[in-house]
Amino acid sequence: MRKPAALLLADGTRFEGEGLEYEALALGEAVFYTGMTGYEEALTDPSYAGQLLTFTYPMIGNYGISGSAMQHGRACVAGAIAKRISAHPSHHASRSDLGTWLNEQRIPTLVGIDTRALTIALREHGTIRAALAVGDGALEKMEAALVPYARETSTVGLVADVATRQITSIHADASGPHVVVIDCGVKRAIVRELDALGVRLTIVPYSVSREEILGRRPDAVVISPGPGDPTDLPETIATLKGLLGEVPLFGVCLGHQLLALACGAKTYKLPYGHRGGNQPVKALRNDTVIVTAHNHGYAVDGASLPADLEATMVNLNDGTNEGFRHRHLPIEAVQFHPEASPGPFDARYLFAEWISSLRS
Repeated sequence: MRKPAALLLADGTRFEGEGLEYEALALGEAVFYTGMTGYEEALTDPSYAGQLLTFTYPMIGNYGISGSAMQHGRACVAGAIAKRISAHPSHHASRSDLGTWLNEQRIPTLVGIDTRALTIALREHGTIRAALAVGDGALEKMEAALVPYARETSTVGLVADVATRQITSIHADASGPHVVVIDCGVKRAIVRELDALGVRLTIVPYSVSREEILGRRPDAVVISPGPGDPTDLPETIATLKGLLGEVPLFGVCLGHQLLALACGAKTYKLPYGHRGGNQPVKALRNDTVIVTAHNHGYAVDGASLPADLEATMVNLNDGTNEGFRHRHLPIEAVQFHPEASPGPFDARYLFAEWISSLRS
């Protein structure tokens, strides 16, 4: 049974539609996702924590929910917005239709609005704070709740909400390199990709100290993706500063930004972020172009890279930095997701090359 629902942007723009069965009021950044597929991955991607995710494709849910594509143990978005959700998926791996799953995950969901108009508004204004309300009670509280929330700037707490709180070892007896993953909101696909490359993995919380990481005698450290502003994690940045020159480092997405800050570069908030599976990135070392999956609202300021850092990749849509490496130390980072396959497998080689370098 559909419920009255609406999305209210901080600039006063309101979109009226219908909600799914779960009634709630959600506050978050309104953002849009351009992929035609991949909704299960996006909804469970920890990097979307605290965001109201708009799907630009007019119908989603056609192949249902399998569970195998989930990137976290639960949905991580604050809310979901779609033009239409398929109630009758068709795929052999489907275990549930998307609408039922969203209700089970307690994600307030708005359907039936003009998502094209919303996307245009976000393109013109940029990422904007908003309130999504499903049900009469939530609608009554929406405006009063949005006013103070719209004034906030900090994203503190988003990483803590999705990152692990315990240390986990995978294939501790394997003979491959020992890689410690600093979990700021790591995707399951990254863990699977590294595992498939034959490494011993230890996944640690983002709050662990330099001493605890080095005490585990890693051959290398990966800093994972995650949500929010990298400058909200000063302790993690300090830990990475202490690891420079001690162990090879590889940063991904938020990890790319944190590692850049640790090396002396700066970051900034993008107008509306990069979210989707079709971002063209140019590798500067050989002038090749790869199609990559993105999910981030902040970027590394390429002009701020210190002399010891060399830009390795650039986004062809807007010229933003997509990767760097240290000129003297075994340190690399990329802004996109090497493990993701938005169609082609263009970026998969990056993890494999890096692991191969650890063995040489």
